[in-house]
Amino acid sequence: MSRKPFYVTTPIYYVNDVPHIGHAYTTIAADVMTRYRRMCGFDTFFLTGTDEHGQKIQRAAAAKGLTAQELADRTVVNFQELWKALGVSNDDFIRTTEERHRKVVQYIFATLLAKGDIYKGSYEGWYCVPCETYVPESQMGEERTCPDCGRKLEMMTEESYFFRMSRYAEPLLAYYEANGEAILPKGRYNEILSFLRGGLRDQSISRTTISWGIPVPGDEKHVVYVWFDALINYLAAVGYPEENAPWKKYWPVVHHLVGKDIIRFHSVVWPAMLLALGVNPPKLVFAHGWWTVEGEKMSKSKGNVVDPFEMVELYGRDSFRYFLLREVPFGLDGDFSELALVQRRNADLANDLGNLLNRTLQMVERYCGGTIPAAGTETELERDLVELVAATRRDVDSCMDRYAFDEALKSIWILVGRGNKYIDDTMPWKLGKEENTERLGTVLNTLCRVLRTVAYLVAPFIPDSAARMVDQLGLDAEIIARGEGIPEWTEDLSGVSVHRGDILFPRIDLKEWEAAKAEREARKGMLPDPGDHEPEIEVEQFRNCEFRVASVLAVEPVPKADKLYKLELDLGYERRTIVSGIREFYAPEELVGRKIIVLCNLKPAKLRGVVSNGMLLAAETADGKGLALLTVDRDIAPGSRIH
Repeated sequence: MSRKPFYVTTPIYYVNDVPHIGHAYTTIAADVMTRYRRMCGFDTFFLTGTDEHGQKIQRAAAAKGLTAQELADRTVVNFQELWKALGVSNDDFIRTTEERHRKVVQYIFATLLAKGDIYKGSYEGWYCVPCETYVPESQMGEERTCPDCGRKLEMMTEESYFFRMSRYAEPLLAYYEANGEAILPKGRYNEILSFLRGGLRDQSISRTTISWGIPVPGDEKHVVYVWFDALINYLAAVGYPEENAPWKKYWPVVHHLVGKDIIRFHSVVWPAMLLALGVNPPKLVFAHGWWTVEGEKMSKSKGNVVDPFEMVELYGRDSFRYFLLREVPFGLDGDFSELALVQRRNADLANDLGNLLNRTLQMVERYCGGTIPAAGTETELERDLVELVAATRRDVDSCMDRYAFDEALKSIWILVGRGNKYIDDTMPWKLGKEENTERLGTVLNTLCRVLRTVAYLVAPFIPDSAARMVDQLGLDAEIIARGEGIPEWTEDLSGVSVHRGDILFPRIDLKEWEAAKAEREARKGMLPDPGDHEPEIEVEQFRNCEFRVASVLAVEPVPKADKLYKLELDLGYERRTIVSGIREFYAPEELVGRKIIVLCNLKPAKLRGVVSNGMLLAAETADGKGLALLTVDRDIAPGSRIH
C-alpha cells in the first residue's frame, strides 16, 4: 500500500540575515510536523533554503567588498549549521543561486509570457530597498517610510514586466471560499479574503536597476523580481515541470509555514502564479506570529536578539525546541524569556518527564533485576490509564492536524502527570517490600508501556531525549525514524532489559543560573561584537551619552562570579561603584590607579547582588581573547567630560 505524501516548507531565508529566533521557530515547527508525519507512516518531504538574490544582498555585499555570490556562499553556512545544531531533519536545502532553480524560474516566466499572463510596461512608485517592494501611498508611514521596516522609501521609475494578477482575483477567491482551511489561523484566512474582495492589481515582476538576480529569458537587461523568483523554489526543489518528477506526488499536499509578515505573498501572489500555470494552490499556508524578548521588540541596538546557537549551547536543543512550541500557540505572537525557558525545563522536562522515567527504571532495576516484568490482573487504575493513552493519541493527532503544537504537548503532559500519580497511588516500593510480585509486575509493566507511548509522542519535539528514553527502555530507537508507527498498547514489554542512563534533564539551579547570566550580560553589555555595526545615529544621540574620566581606587572580585570585578571609582565630584566582566584579563593591582573612561548616565543595574552605576569602555580583539581598556594619553582630573 502506497504511503500518503506530505510536503512541508519553510520560507527561504535572506542570506544577509543572521539566523535568529524567528528563523529557528519556523524551521523547528516544520521539522516537528515532518517527524510526526514520518513516524505515522507518511511519505514526507521537508524543504528549507536561502533566498540569495536582490538589491539588498547586492548592496550588503558591496559594502563588505565582496561579490553578491561570495557573500551568499559565506553566509548560507550560518543557516546550514544552525539546522544541524537544532537537529532539523530537512530532506533538501535549496539556494536560489542554484542552476536547478534558475532553470525553473526562467521556464515559468517564459510560459506565462507566452500565454499572456506576463506583459511589458513601465512602473513608477515608492520603493523600499530592504524589503524589495513598492509601497502604495496609502500604506506609507510618516515621511514616506516603509510600513514594515520603517526605513525611507525611494522614488523609482523603470520599465518592467508585469504579472497579470488581476486576472486571478475571482478564481482565487472562489478557491478559498471552497477551502476554508487553506489558510490558518482563521484570522489570517479572513484577512486574505477581505483583501481579495477588494480586487488585485497586476504585479511588477522584473527590475532593470539591479544586476544581481535571474535574467529574464530573451530580455537580459531585466532581472526577475526577487519575490517572483523566490516563491518558485517550492516547485523547483521537487522537479517541476518534469513529468515523472516528485512534484507530481507532493504538490497537491504542500504546506507552507511562514511568518505573518509574508502571508500575502504566499496566499495571494504565489497561488495566483500557480493558477496561471494550471497548478493547484497550496493545500495550506500557516502564518505564525512573531517573538518579542521580555516584552520588547528584538533589535541589535538593544542587544536583545536571541541567538539560537547560544540557546542550544546553554540549554540543549531539546529544551529550546520544547520551549518554543510549548510556550505559545503557533499562530500567536510570543514573548521569549530565558528565565521562562529554564523554569519550563525544570518543571516539565526535569520534574515531570525525567522524574517519571527515572523513578520507573530505578524500580525495575531494584525489584526485577533490570528486566521488565510480566503484567498480571488489571485493576480500575490500569484500565483508566489504558483509556487515557488511547485518548491522548487521538488528541495529539487532532492537534497536529491543526498545527496546535502547544495543545499536543499539554495533552502528552497530562499523560505524564497521570503516570507520576499512578506511581503514588500504587506505591510500588510498598509492593516490593511486601513481595507482592504479581501486583508489582503489573504496575511496573504498565508504567513502562506508558513511557514507551510518551517517548514516541514527544519524539518529534525532543528527538534526542526521546531516543534516550527508548534506549533506556531497552527498545530500538531507530524504529521512530523509520516511520513504523506508534506501538499499540497491547504490544507486550515483559522480558525486555532496561538500561537506566544519565538523568534525562538535570535541573538547573536558579541561583547559579542567575549568576552565570549576569556574567554573560555584563560581557555583552561591555563588549559588542567587533564585526556587528550598529545603525547610524544623530549627533544629539551621542551628546546624550555622558562619558567621563574616572580614577580606579579599589578592585575586588565579585563572589561566585568568575568574570566580574567590583570597581570603586573617583569621578572628582563623587565616588561610584561599577561591576565589569574584565576579571580574566586584569589582576586587581593592574587596575588600581588607572584613569579609565566611564559611561556615567547609564541606568543602574544589579549584577550578582551588586548595584553597578555606570559602565567602563574597552576594545576587544576579534577572537575575544584580548582586551584593552580605554584611557587618556595625559594626566587629567577625574570627572573630566569626554566630548
